[in-house]
Amino acid sequence: MKNTVEETLKNENNQNHEKQTQKIIKKPQNNQKKLDPKNFVWFKDLNKACVENEKIHKYRLNSHMKIDSNTKGWVRFTPLGGLDEIGGNCAVLETENSAIIIDCGMSFPNEDMHGVDILIPDFTYLREIRHKIKGLIITHGHEDHIGAVPYLFKEMQFPIYGTSLPLAMIENKFKEHKIHQYKSYFRSVKKRHPIQIGDFKIEWIHMTHSIIDSSSLAIQTPVGTIIHTGDFKIDHTPIDGFPPDLHRLAYYGEKGVLALFSDSTNSYKPGVTPSESVVGKTFEDLFMKTKGRVIMSTFSSNIHRVYQAIEKGIKFGRKVCIIGRSMEQNLNVAIDLGYIKLPRDIFIDPYEIGKYQDNEILIITTGSQGESMSALYRMAIDEHRHVKIKEGDQIIISAKAIPGNEPTVSQLINFLMKKGAKVAYHDFSEIHVSGHASQEEQKLMLRLVKPKYFFPVHGEYNHLMKHRETALSTGMKEENIFVMEDGEQWEITPKRVRKVKNVKTGKIYIDNQINEQIENDVVIDRQKLANEGIIMVVAQVDKQNKKLIGRPRVTTYGIIADKDDKTFAKEMEDLLVNYIGHAKDYVYEKNRIFENELRNVIRKHVFRKTKKYPTIVPMVYFM
Repeated sequence: MKNTVEETLKNENNQNHEKQTQKIIKKPQNNQKKLDPKNFVWFKDLNKACVENEKIHKYRLNSHMKIDSNTKGWVRFTPLGGLDEIGGNCAVLETENSAIIIDCGMSFPNEDMHGVDILIPDFTYLREIRHKIKGLIITHGHEDHIGAVPYLFKEMQFPIYGTSLPLAMIENKFKEHKIHQYKSYFRSVKKRHPIQIGDFKIEWIHMTHSIIDSSSLAIQTPVGTIIHTGDFKIDHTPIDGFPPDLHRLAYYGEKGVLALFSDSTNSYKPGVTPSESVVGKTFEDLFMKTKGRVIMSTFSSNIHRVYQAIEKGIKFGRKVCIIGRSMEQNLNVAIDLGYIKLPRDIFIDPYEIGKYQDNEILIITTGSQGESMSALYRMAIDEHRHVKIKEGDQIIISAKAIPGNEPTVSQLINFLMKKGAKVAYHDFSEIHVSGHASQEEQKLMLRLVKPKYFFPVHGEYNHLMKHRETALSTGMKEENIFVMEDGEQWEITPKRVRKVKNVKTGKIYIDNQINEQIENDVVIDRQKLANEGIIMVVAQVDKQNKKLIGRPRVTTYGIIADKDDKTFAKEMEDLLVNYIGHAKDYVYEKNRIFENELRNVIRKHVFRKTKKYPTIVPMVYFM
C-alpha cells in the first residue's frame, strides 16, 4: 500500500513538474533576453526541490492513506452516554466477534428528579451483546467515567482494564457496594505496552487532565487504528513532571489512524488551557495574607490540586485536616501508590483542630459544588460536628460549578459570607483551571493523529458542533467528520462510515444513600406530587340508604393554603353528598368502582378551581 501511495503522489507531482518546466523553457519573445543556460539549470533544480517538498507535505499530512483500504470487516462504535450531556460517559466498540466497553460513568440529575442522587446509563444494549464483551476499558478515575461501574458489575462481570489509580478508586466503590469479591476481575496495565483484548490490541497513552494517571487509548482493530483521547488537556508543566505522551500519539499518527474520538468539553474556549501549576501561585498569595484558618474545597479526585494546597500549608507552618470520606480515600490511595509524597505527621484529625491556633490550621474538604450533605455545606450551616465557619476564616473554592449547580454554589457562598468568612471563588482567574483541552490543544491533537475520520465526543451537542468547526479549520474534509448522539451505532471501515441503527439508551435513577435503583414510575410520581399536589378524602358511606355517615376527612398538600383548609373540606363534603345522592347502583357493588368514580368527580372540580390535576386518594368505607 505504501508503494502505491508514493507512486500516486509521485506521478501527480511529475506531471505538475513537467507543466512548470514547459512554461520555463517556452521560447522567449523577441523583446526578451535569452535565459542563461547556467541560470536555467539552477532554477530547474529549485523547482524540482519545491515539487519534491510539496510531495513530502502531502504524504505526511495524509498518513491515513497507509491504511489498507481492501481490509475486510468493520468496527462499530455505539455511545451509550456522554453525548448531549456533561458526564455519564460510556461507549461500546465492537467487531463481529468481540466488544469492549470504554468507561462507565455517572451523571447528575435535574432538579425535578426528586430523591435521585445520580444517573447511570441504561445497560439494555450491553445485555444484548453480553456474550461477546471481552472487557471494560478505563481511561481515568473521574466519577463521570467510573461512577456506574459497581451497578454494572452487580449484573454482569468481565475483566476491568486500567492503570493503578482508577482501579484503586473502583476498588473503594466495590467495598461500599459490598461486591469486593469482584476485585479479581481487575487487570492493571502499563502505559506504552499494548495488550490483546479480544479482537483489539489496546495501548494506554499517558495524558494530562485534572486527575492523576489519565490515559488516551490507541486501539488497533482489524480495520485500522482508532485513537480515543479520553478527557485531556496538554499540560507541559504538570505537578508530577509527567507531560502528555505526545510522541506516542505522533507515532500512531505517522503509521496511519483510521478514526479519532476526541474530548469536546472546552470546544468553545480559544487558546490553550492553563497548566495546573498556575493554581499554586494563587494559593501562596492567599495563604500569605491569611491570619485565620484556611479552608480549601475542591473535587476529591483532583489530587494535584489538594497536593498543592498541602504544600503551601506546610510552607506556612499549618497542620492539615482532611474532612470528607471521598477526599480521605482518594488522598490515601494516591499516597499509598506513590503518586504523591507527603509526611504523615502533618495530618491531624478533625477533633484535634481546637488544639491549635487558627493560623496553624489548613482544612481541606469536599463540597465545592454546594452539595447539601457535603462537609463544607454542613460547616456553613453549623451542622458539622467538629468545624463551624467563623469570622476570619479564608474559604477557597477551587472548582468551577458544574452546569446546573450554579444556584447551589451561590447559596453556599452566601451562607459562608454571612458567617463572616472571606470567600475566594470568582476573585482570581487562576484559583481553578480546567482539565479539558481548549481549541489550540484540540487542533494539536488533530494534527498529531491525522485521522481519516473524526468523531467529537464528551459534551453537549453544541460542544460537538463547535469541535467540528475546529476540525474543519485544520483542513479535515467535511464529509469525514461525524457528530453523533447517544444510542446511534456507527460502522467504520477504511472505505466509508455509516450509521447502522439506534439502540436503546437512557438513564437509570439511583438513590445513593442505599445504592439502589429507583424505578421510573416512582420518580414520575414524585414529579407529579411536587408539581400538582395531593388530595386525600376519607369517608364512611351507608350504601343501603345512600347517605354519608359523619363528616369526611379531607387532607391536601400543595393545593390549598392552610387557612383555606376548612372551606375546601366543606366543598369536598358537599361534592361527596351530591355524588352519593346521584350515583348509579353499580358503583355501590365494589369499593374500587365507587372510589374511581369519586376520583373523577373530584378531579374535574379541582381542575375548574385550580387548573391542576393533583393526585387524588379517596378511601371509602361502606357501612
